[in-house]
Amino acid sequence: MKKLICIYFFVIVCSTIAFTQNASVTQNVEKKKYFTQKLGSEAIKLDGIPDEIAWDAVNWGGDFIQYQPNEGKPPSVQTQFKILYDDKFLYLGYRCYDSSPDSIVKRMGRRDEFPGDWVEINIDSYHDLRTAFSFTLSVSGVRNDEFVSNNGNFWDTNWNPIWFAKTHVDDKGWTAEAKIPFSQLRYGNEKNKVWGIQVMRRLFRKEERSTWQYIPQNSGVWVSGFGELHGLNDVPSQKQVEIAPYIVAQTAKYQKEEGNPFATGSDSKLSGGVDGKIAVTSDLILDFTVNPDFGQVEADPSQVRIDGFQNFFEERRPFFMESRNIFDYQLTGSEAGGDYDADLLFYSRRIGGSPHGYPDLGTNEYADVPQNTSILGAAKFSGKTKDGWSIGILESITQREKAIIDHNGERRKELVEPLASYFVGRMQKDIKAGNTVLGGIFTGVNREKGLSDQLHSGAYSGGLDFLHFWKNRTWYVRGNAIFSHVQGTKEAIFNTQTSFEHLFQRPNAVEVNFDANRTSLTGAGGTVRLGKIGGKAGKLGQVFKFETGLTFRSPELELNDVGFMLTANEINHFTWAGLHYQKSFSVFRNARLNYNHWSRWDFGGQFLYQAFNVNAHATFKNNWQVGTGTTWNPYEVSNNALRGGSAMRRPAGMGQFLYIRSDSRKKVFVNLNGFKAWGFDNAVKVNDLTLSIRAQPMDALNFTFSTGYRENWRRQDQYVTQIDYLGQTRTIVSEVSQKTLRFIGRLNYNITPDLTLQYYGQPFITRPLYQNFAYVTNPLHSQFDNRFHRFTSTEIRLNTDGNYVVDENTDGKTDYQFSKPDFNFVQFRSNLVLRWEYVPGSELFLVWSQGSTPDVANDLNTPLSSSLFDNLFEKKARNIWLVKMTYRFLK
Repeated sequence: MKKLICIYFFVIVCSTIAFTQNASVTQNVEKKKYFTQKLGSEAIKLDGIPDEIAWDAVNWGGDFIQYQPNEGKPPSVQTQFKILYDDKFLYLGYRCYDSSPDSIVKRMGRRDEFPGDWVEINIDSYHDLRTAFSFTLSVSGVRNDEFVSNNGNFWDTNWNPIWFAKTHVDDKGWTAEAKIPFSQLRYGNEKNKVWGIQVMRRLFRKEERSTWQYIPQNSGVWVSGFGELHGLNDVPSQKQVEIAPYIVAQTAKYQKEEGNPFATGSDSKLSGGVDGKIAVTSDLILDFTVNPDFGQVEADPSQVRIDGFQNFFEERRPFFMESRNIFDYQLTGSEAGGDYDADLLFYSRRIGGSPHGYPDLGTNEYADVPQNTSILGAAKFSGKTKDGWSIGILESITQREKAIIDHNGERRKELVEPLASYFVGRMQKDIKAGNTVLGGIFTGVNREKGLSDQLHSGAYSGGLDFLHFWKNRTWYVRGNAIFSHVQGTKEAIFNTQTSFEHLFQRPNAVEVNFDANRTSLTGAGGTVRLGKIGGKAGKLGQVFKFETGLTFRSPELELNDVGFMLTANEINHFTWAGLHYQKSFSVFRNARLNYNHWSRWDFGGQFLYQAFNVNAHATFKNNWQVGTGTTWNPYEVSNNALRGGSAMRRPAGMGQFLYIRSDSRKKVFVNLNGFKAWGFDNAVKVNDLTLSIRAQPMDALNFTFSTGYRENWRRQDQYVTQIDYLGQTRTIVSEVSQKTLRFIGRLNYNITPDLTLQYYGQPFITRPLYQNFAYVTNPLHSQFDNRFHRFTSTEIRLNTDGNYVVDENTDGKTDYQFSKPDFNFVQFRSNLVLRWEYVPGSELFLVWSQGSTPDVANDLNTPLSSSLFDNLFEKKARNIWLVKMTYRFLK
């Protein structure tokens, strides 16, 4: 089977490479040059009006051209810019012409929301043709900044440098001035520097974007197409030093619990720490944090899954978000293979997560258990050298956590999380101006002794990767190969072998050797992809793009100590092809037509999955958007569905999605999303509908309300439990209907660009109800109903204790029993944050967080909405008030 897969993939690659020999090449575009000068004795007053004498030393850059919607045509309004510098700053002056100054949109927003009209400069100070620093200034004065990598395919808004800017509106349009400290950029020590630059302007009312350097959209590139900035001579190296101590005062109020000495109704604490940045060289920087606190961070959305897969939560903590692109190492991209094909070697949410252990409590015992593992300290060393080496090193130490247990006034401590060290090292080397990139990564987790029956004492992973472009960077081949090695006690490795991600105990798992005495596991994985991201456009501006590839994960691959992996033991083939209309035509601003297919096997040769998808997306000239797609899934087998039982065949079926979005520039924006799936043989039904409405009653205020309803019904194959009966394992399954209702409210009020008020709130309820229980008899049978034996009314009954009692042989005696699996889960989470950046880089946060998870698991009969709102504050919510103040010392 493996040989057949390799031959199949080899044929695809060879045939595709042969096709490239006749592919058209993107037309070369002449690069513009802008010449700057060093600032003389004249000063620049940063007031948003570039009228100082100093600006006369350089010429205006201009002659912008439309990028969207009418690529290559003159823009509706022109834009000009000037650039000067001194030993510490890069100065920017803008003149944004507008014949209708009253129509300029001055919307405000949080940093990195890019509201209203704006102008932006991208600076490739490494001049590596792959990365850039982006500084965007809205006419309202809101600063936005991003780190651009992968030649424009990744824009990281979490990079927040310190820079200064002012704007001004006049009868000709609007102007702006900005100064960027060289210490916030990264560059080499060449005497005469050449940087890549691109300047873009957004005309909000027409949703028009124009650029200084023309870069055809069909080229598939961004940074490598920049124009050039010349004249930067003798710029001294900048030794960036930023130290930001902070102090946090917090108090919590919650429901008092009688008899529980740890639930007195209130808690308070005072803590502090320090963050910092130190430039080791002008292109390498050290970030560190000691005793970090992330109390101002927005709460995670509520999620409940009953399919066994772990939830994925986005990183929201500033220290780990900034520069995360350096440590991004996916086994393959999610676009090509769905969520099962986007495993990460580094998933920062593993650091400082909830403790893995929980104390064993006896009668009249109460426990105070930490909600999260404390991070004692963390450091990142990152940057890029003039020789093209990208370097990223992260080290973090998490605290030994113990629960305090009280028994009638006597207290003891019990370990719930051992002291641990997390390490990630990443390197990449650009060759031939970034047309070839080689890289590698290594991760390591080391834990002290403790919870050795649950956790690995050591977990390591690593990989090598490559990327190569040709034909003006419109074609590429990329790939990686990874390994993992975990070690620990026999109990810990036993748990890994039998975990949901591996399930070595499956009776038909001929490809693995389940050994309860093992003390380590070593696995491997890899990906190879071939794709086309640009090329010559057709008459309507259409460009053909595609990607095809193969990914594998060996059965022993384990990444979840510091990475994220949904499941191992898979070989996936994927192909995506699209026809993208990037220029406006007819009633469209742009449009996309796509085709996908996926196939999957396990290492035992079992064919697991086949699916085909077509989808279409369009943006109309009135800026409305619509999209739809259909997926046909003719065959599926799951190795995980029975949680260690045999592999089971899943129903074939279809899925359909549709979305409609109004013009996002308007005062009211509406987004409607729908999804419907159904299994053949009437075995599966999924209905999902989400409606989101955003209102902007004034430039400084907007609020969003969204609601979503999802119903997931499976006729018979939902896993319930496993039970031993007469020396055999009975895998109990059932029909299930899970209904979920969620609401999300957001409010953003921008008093000034540096003083904002933000609110987030989410009521959530989910309720899975089980019925028509059965046990699995022939899980791979082609006929759905022949895979199970459904209990008759004489074989099963619900007793008064809430357990299902089974008399399988109908002899009047109980053979086994299992708990009723139905439950009702209600949760409310909210944050209200006042943020004031009182001086650049220094902030004051006032935070009110509220959370409630009432005990309403047995409220199964009331309507879903009634159960949510009647029980949302059934008991006193947990309220946390927090004040956090930071002050950043700059050098």
